[in-house]
Amino acid sequence: MKKLSYWLCAGIFPIATLVSTEALAQKNETELQYFRQNDKRGLNVFETPKEAGGTFEKVKVFVGGDFALQFQSINHSNSLNNLVDLGSNVNLPTANLNINTQLADGVRLHLRTYLSSKHHNEAWVKGGHMQIDKLDFIKPGFLEGLMSVATITVGLDEFNYGDAHFRRSDNARVIFNPFIGNYIMDAFSTEAFGEVTLQKNGFIGVIGVSNGKLNQSVVLNDNSDNKISFYGKVGFDKQFNDDVRFRLTGSWYLNNGTTTGTWLYGGDRAGSRYYNIMQTIEGNPNDFEGRFNPRFKQMSAIQFNPFLKVKGFEFFGIYEIVSNSEEQGNGQFTQLAGEALYRFGTTEQFYIGARLNSVNGNATEGAVDTKITRTNIGGGWFMTNNVLVKLEYVNQQYKSGFAADNKFNGGEFKGINLEAAISF
Repeated sequence: MKKLSYWLCAGIFPIATLVSTEALAQKNETELQYFRQNDKRGLNVFETPKEAGGTFEKVKVFVGGDFALQFQSINHSNSLNNLVDLGSNVNLPTANLNINTQLADGVRLHLRTYLSSKHHNEAWVKGGHMQIDKLDFIKPGFLEGLMSVATITVGLDEFNYGDAHFRRSDNARVIFNPFIGNYIMDAFSTEAFGEVTLQKNGFIGVIGVSNGKLNQSVVLNDNSDNKISFYGKVGFDKQFNDDVRFRLTGSWYLNNGTTTGTWLYGGDRAGSRYYNIMQTIEGNPNDFEGRFNPRFKQMSAIQFNPFLKVKGFEFFGIYEIVSNSEEQGNGQFTQLAGEALYRFGTTEQFYIGARLNSVNGNATEGAVDTKITRTNIGGGWFMTNNVLVKLEYVNQQYKSGFAADNKFNGGEFKGINLEAAISF
């Protein structure tokens, strides 16, 4: 009981601090065009809409941010019994600086900097991109028919593979994730890319290319085998009536290089949202524990995502397969995930739900199967459009595929996390 009171008090204090900033956050009403709102209004928004949402008058700069603070009470164990002891305490707060600029009618710039993250305590530019929804800067009405359904995006930033990245925590931008952690195989990377998105009558198509690199360099050596990544998406998203919406998409990502395309599941510079888990007594902390990265070369990946909303009920799923080439060993991993939520209240400001997630497969053909499972149960409260507090129970198990001397053999972590966040 004493421990329970401790973590409740420690969690409520930062929440009260966040609420005190509510007035400041809500003053930042945006006039940005073709934009996903960085608050509760952005829930269940995937590709940015083709409705402008504002009229361009002059160049305007909008400064926003994200702040997140956690209280963690998680225990862990393994067969070797060589893990550090974990207590209950507040983790290092994380923060983002977001700069969005309306440059011209239908032309917008986005830049995000991680001011503080688990992996980078210092400020680190995540990336940025330019989004073009009109070509009137060439000539008024230029390709107006095409641009009524098309969006062009270029930059060095997160690219549009799969739908899960729209619901993930991006360092301190946790307001779209109903739970604390992201998925075990977290398909997210920042690469130099260009993509075209088409949206018409509920149908969606995306085609894009990237340079397949997280760390940019023009230097070559004897091992360099750099190839372009090709990715895309097709799908359907329909609001049938006020109560029912259904979306289904399929995405792919291909890279035939051995020194490119390896970052799809390891491209997040912020770090995982679970701190110091599975850290050994003699080892240094790994900022990305809780996730699994196949580290495949010459890889291909596909991800299918169903989404259903019926009144307050929501379901989001993942069926994902990633494999490497015969030359690299014919390895393959499959990720399954299902997330069910019920949102309630006059503005659906409350929610409860659960998520099941598993990864199963082998690094090379014939190797022992690796299996990891995770269960999340929790809920949240949007105090305002900009302020969210959520509570989660997590249990992750490393079930098979790890050698007897591997720290993940018999590994498990479980416990409670309380997270408070503000985004504007």
